[in-house]
Amino acid sequence: MQHALLESLEPKEHAGIPALRVGDTVRVHARIVEGSRERVQVFQGLVIRMRGKKSAGSSFTVRRIASHGVGVERTFLQHSPRVDKVEVLRSNKVRRAKLYYLRDLRGKAARLKEVNTRN
Repeated sequence: MQHALLESLEPKEHAGIPALRVGDTVRVHARIVEGSRERVQVFQGLVIRMRGKKSAGSSFTVRRIASHGVGVERTFLQHSPRVDKVEVLRSNKVRRAKLYYLRDLRGKAARLKEVNTRN
């Protein structure tokens, strides 16, 4: 009985989200509710953090540089119905699990080396 309850809490695979890794440049299509209307907003940036692997509460944080060089970070729940789809634009070679050091870097210093193959 308890085993069936635990299985019911496990999230189903989200069809619009591919396998993400830290260092990927992604375009996230998120549904935004404004009053009675609903629209899709695109947020493009670099995945700097992944939390939780297979759990229902797993999330990923995307960072982008907005106008005037201001960094904006947004965290998305991986299995949320508000996330419409995620496109991976490019994959980068990283050697860390969390890329918090990019918060202190600007311009060319914040570049990462691109990797063509996905493992």
